[in-house]
Amino acid sequence: MNRLQEAKVTVQIRKTPGNDDIPLPCRMSEWAAGFDLVAAVQEPMDLLPGERTLIPTGFSIALPRNMEAQIRPRSGLALKKGITCLNSPGTIDADYRGEVGVILINHGHEAFRITRGDRIAQMVIQYVPPVEWEIVDELPSSDRGQGGFGHTGV
Repeated sequence: MNRLQEAKVTVQIRKTPGNDDIPLPCRMSEWAAGFDLVAAVQEPMDLLPGERTLIPTGFSIALPRNMEAQIRPRSGLALKKGITCLNSPGTIDADYRGEVGVILINHGHEAFRITRGDRIAQMVIQYVPPVEWEIVDELPSSDRGQGGFGHTGV
């Protein structure tokens, strides 16, 4: 079965005013999990080392119930320039209707210029199952038990 035959999820998307030139989120390869997001800044801006800022993307979405959008860094920007998303992954809830924004931080050693249309992050759509809590007196055992950070290795 190819991607076109798989069940599709419809997500309503709206370009925010003044952003008709900004492309919709898109996958850069057939099997990519993430949709690239671009900067909808009006003027070029420099993100200085250690600085963080909210970058507009030029769109808002209406996700189906029990879905979320995760905003994640682009690996190339992180490796080559030290640019990443500060709250990664950021979550866009199904009931949020505002413009999607990306909080970028510069962990690099040089200023990073952001211009309109630059690919800055990626968005992954995920299913969020309904959850019902069950209060119990004891949890089932596991090999890990109560081992914390680093318990299973480095």
